[in-house]
Amino acid sequence: MATEISGTKRPGGRTERTRLAALNATLELLGERGYAELTVEAVAERSGVHKTTLYRRWESAEGLVAAALLLGAEQDWAVPDTGSLEGDLRAINLELVRYFTTPGERELPMASISAAFLSPRAAEALREFYVDRHARSAAAVHRALERGEVPPGTDPVEVVRVACGPVFYRLLISREGVTPEDAGVAARAAAVAAKAGVFTATDG
Repeated sequence: MATEISGTKRPGGRTERTRLAALNATLELLGERGYAELTVEAVAERSGVHKTTLYRRWESAEGLVAAALLLGAEQDWAVPDTGSLEGDLRAINLELVRYFTTPGERELPMASISAAFLSPRAAEALREFYVDRHARSAAAVHRALERGEVPPGTDPVEVVRVACGPVFYRLLISREGVTPEDAGVAARAAAVAAKAGVFTATDG
């Protein structure tokens, strides 16, 4: 049976309750133990779902993690509308900072990124999650286009990537830490560049 990693919303019922119990338990254990120490048996004990059901549906701990990482794509999330591109990008960055630095929350995103380096299926699931998150974040740029803040042809997803890139760099590569001021500077830089036409498509 192919591993289920689709982020599509599903109807309720016992099957859905079982799925959510298993995948939420997987996320809890991933944050607590990390990918290398996560087992199907531990997920079964935490979730109350029998391990034979877990193996039948997801095949392995790797399959569980891959499916669990896409739960975020099922959640209702939208970029705050602050009335300006810079404000919206700053709101996105501040949420990133909070999520990756708050004790009790930061463990899961850090473990998820670590899992992506150890498991190809986890890496693909994380990539799909961020494709979804980029698409939703792009609403900030679409609003800016409607207001005339940025020129036609601006690539919304690229603006988001450039705004968030410095935050991820400080958090995950240089390990410098990120202040709200740092998050605001990155947002401002991306907004200014977008208004100057840096992210418009060019021929050749």
